[in-house]
Amino acid sequence: MRVGPVEKQVIDAITPSLEDMGYTVVRVKQFSRPRGSTLQIMAERKDDAAMTVEDCETISRQVSALLDVADPIKGKYDLEVSSPGIDRPLVRKEDFARYLGYEAKIETSFPIEGRKRFRGKLLRIEEDDVAIQVDNAEFRLPLNAVEEAKLVLTEELIKAYQSGKASV
Repeated sequence: MRVGPVEKQVIDAITPSLEDMGYTVVRVKQFSRPRGSTLQIMAERKDDAAMTVEDCETISRQVSALLDVADPIKGKYDLEVSSPGIDRPLVRKEDFARYLGYEAKIETSFPIEGRKRFRGKLLRIEEDDVAIQVDNAEFRLPLNAVEEAKLVLTEELIKAYQSGKASV
């Protein structure tokens, strides 16, 4: 997935410290609003344990301090820290690989075989593409064309979380 210049600066500023603290940055996204912006940071624990409110508070304090120094965002903004949740976004190649076999919704930045939206089962990763089965057809989507992707909340996914096979 493509990342904007501000998001890239934020990722570069916070990732080493959060990694040292035992967290992985899942996604950084900036949303503009009339009175400033919101910086959303999704993170997960490296040990695959469930994220807690205390984890989000710890990350928020650390990120606030780091961004005060790096200052990548001009103007006023709100910081929002959360876990990716069960129907998590798929951002990195590793995310797609981790959830092979589960249903996902993917939107591409340009049409592939006449369409930009795909909903189906993640089949495999082939080099820098993800294969997805939509109905009875298989599509191979370049990861660099993925604009948005997230897991679909299904009974299978919920059962996997409940049994510990997948983590929030």
